[in-house]
Amino acid sequence: MTDGKIREVEHDITVAAPPADVYRLIAEVENWPQLFPPTVYAESEALFGGEERIRIWATANGEAKHWTSRRTLDPVGLRIEFGQEVSSDPVATMAGTWIIEPLGEAESRIRLLHHYRAVDDDPEKLAWIDRAVDTNSRSELDALKRNAELLVAAGQAADDSGGRLSPVLSFEDSVRIGGSAKDVYDFLNEAGLWTDRLPHVARVQLTESVPGLQVLNMDTLTKDGDRHTTESVRVCLPHLRIAYKQTTLPPLMLLHTGQWRLAEDEDGVTTAVSHHTVVINTDRITELLGPEADLAKARTLVRDALGNNSRATLALAKQFAEAQR
Repeated sequence: MTDGKIREVEHDITVAAPPADVYRLIAEVENWPQLFPPTVYAESEALFGGEERIRIWATANGEAKHWTSRRTLDPVGLRIEFGQEVSSDPVATMAGTWIIEPLGEAESRIRLLHHYRAVDDDPEKLAWIDRAVDTNSRSELDALKRNAELLVAAGQAADDSGGRLSPVLSFEDSVRIGGSAKDVYDFLNEAGLWTDRLPHVARVQLTESVPGLQVLNMDTLTKDGDRHTTESVRVCLPHLRIAYKQTTLPPLMLLHTGQWRLAEDEDGVTTAVSHHTVVINTDRITELLGPEADLAKARTLVRDALGNNSRATLALAKQFAEAQR
């Protein structure tokens, strides 16, 4: 605290990963939804002199928020300074620094510094920000430690002739559609209508307090008739993509992020892609799938379940869009 209105806080953690690898993970914002629990989607725009502008959509104290920041990257000093250009109420200003301190070739200390101010210097708003920064910083650092160490282990596994499987799984499905990207986007964006449009959706509740930022709670049905409740935060960018992150997950997953990506060519044909990244909850595989189940079986089950639903959704989006022509 400096003048009673600006708060200064610091969080840190030690990670069993090389400093350069940790820096790279933080610098590449497109990976943030997989690295940091609060982040739903992030994109960057290069500026000049090592600076860039990033747009971030994330959750804070259970609410979906969006802001724009500028960053200065220092790969030699292993520092990244950031400051919000456009903040969301109750934040008036927010800035800070990532500092990676080498503790050896394969160990790093990560320090995350913040300084911020509340709108109207309101004490209640400042207390809200205090909670959000503390909660998000702790979860971000814990997740960064877990994922950095996981990725290092995965890299070592890739060099291992045994070919060990990773709990991280990424895949996508695509379809060409004889219709406009706008019509496909409308089908995917209007998730509140999915109980009428998608046979595998049994119940849906969609809220959109901020245009383009949705919270989607729904029950989906498996091939065996089981019902799973999930909740996702969705970032909707007409008519190019819908990025989402599940905040309520099935028990076999530790993380699930995804995107619907659309590209329309000069002939009016749209390529629609469904992309998923999942982290398998390896501690619960045998509990959920049986004593003989292993990681390979869990990966196959998740790939099939998510892929089947995505392909079914894309097929019906294709039917919808082509009917509009």
